[in-house]
Amino acid sequence: MKELRFHGRGGQGVVKAAQIIVSAVVDTGKYGQFIPFFGVERKGSPVFGFLRVDDKDIRIKTQVYTPEILVVFDDTLLPMEKTFEGLQENGVVIINTKKSIDELNLPENAKEVYLVDATGIALENIKRNIPNTTMLGAFAKACEDFIDWEVLQQNIQAKFGDANVKSAQVAYDKVQKYSL
Repeated sequence: MKELRFHGRGGQGVVKAAQIIVSAVVDTGKYGQFIPFFGVERKGSPVFGFLRVDDKDIRIKTQVYTPEILVVFDDTLLPMEKTFEGLQENGVVIINTKKSIDELNLPENAKEVYLVDATGIALENIKRNIPNTTMLGAFAKACEDFIDWEVLQQNIQAKFGDANVKSAQVAYDKVQKYSL
């Protein structure tokens, strides 16, 4: 089972992005589960959620305490202690940022890091500061071993249309991978 945690801010589309992933996973015959967690429910406040993907039925219904993969929709959340809490050794981190890898203070257990300016790509392609579908492109590149990129694109298309698929494709093509 793959366990992931998503970190973002209200209004960035964290929940919708995770729902699209779950739909894509289910469409390929696997099982997916997303449990959102909201603190203060308002635009701009920190939100996070827990995603699980498996080849068999997922019975556990708890938070993800030791994620293999972190998806961070807003780099201002990186200094928060809870963002990297429990990240497994050799963890994968996908970050929406304009910063270089050298400018980020990443934990030692982050061994694979993917950086993309999802906000900039979203503003250019969908004309809105909602990086969710753009982050799905970076996510697909980082998680090719368990997500079908074509099926994910079909789910983005069904939910949000052409501009969002294009935004995701740009992120898929531009995301930068770093091995630490």
